[in-house]
Amino acid sequence: MRKISTLLFLVLSISLTQGQTLYSKAFGSSKDKPVIFLHGGPGNSSVYFEATTAQKLADKGFYVIIYDRRGEGRSKDADAKMNFSEYFEDLNGLYKKYGLQKATLIGFSFGGLITAQFAEKFPEKVKSIVLVSALVSQQESYNTILRTTKAIYEKNGDKANLQDLALIEKMDKNSLEYRTACFKHASLNGYFKLKNPNQEAREMYASYETDPLIKAYIKNEQAVPTFWKNENLKNIDVSASLKNVRNKNIPIYALYGRQDGIFSEKQMSDLRNMIGNDHVKYIDNSSHTLFIDQQAVFLSSVKNWIK
Repeated sequence: MRKISTLLFLVLSISLTQGQTLYSKAFGSSKDKPVIFLHGGPGNSSVYFEATTAQKLADKGFYVIIYDRRGEGRSKDADAKMNFSEYFEDLNGLYKKYGLQKATLIGFSFGGLITAQFAEKFPEKVKSIVLVSALVSQQESYNTILRTTKAIYEKNGDKANLQDLALIEKMDKNSLEYRTACFKHASLNGYFKLKNPNQEAREMYASYETDPLIKAYIKNEQAVPTFWKNENLKNIDVSASLKNVRNKNIPIYALYGRQDGIFSEKQMSDLRNMIGNDHVKYIDNSSHTLFIDQQAVFLSSVKNWIK
């Protein structure tokens, strides 16, 4: 009886441990070229990509894997550290789970920072990289937000917000308060939303109200403070990592929207110089969520680049 109880305890322990593994899902045939989508954040989820785009990308002939990082989205874990070391561990775990040797990584927004560093650390596991609205230099994006919102406030004679920007400029640029304040002004000015999306994008955004995956999603509001507590690299530039990756003959491609207010023309020019002019698409009528705003362009670009 004691042996049975001990065995049952071990089985339950294993199940509980496995129950804490990452939420992930695969689309398409495992015989096709593997693609892993890395969502934004910290604190976000792959749910929007899963609900709108993952199957359509798989239909183009790819084995598409989506996941939520530990402690984020559907991968609930109260003990998650949410730092880069843990992010790399999670990604390596996906390779093992799905039996992958090499994969293309699609790094969206904050996921681009993880993608660049992972590819530099584990080049043997990366076939190619596709950056989508991806952060490269966080400070350059903060500078872009502050410069462009200042121009808006000056034009409108908005003294209160101009005073707020002046205070932000004096903050510690590695602080959570600085990051929060910059993104607050980006959101106030609609930098993450497209004013006039096309019909396909409007329908996908409207589906947010009814899609069961999206309706069930709850953002972890403690993820950003947790990241700030546990990660030393809080305001980084992964340009050097991308250059090292390219020097190892790993192709890098990039898709950005012209209406995405956290990136400037100069940032796009720098990226073209870094990874090649024909490897960057700067797409009109698209903001931050490019795989929805210009889904057809996203799908065709990924197919043409990595198929």
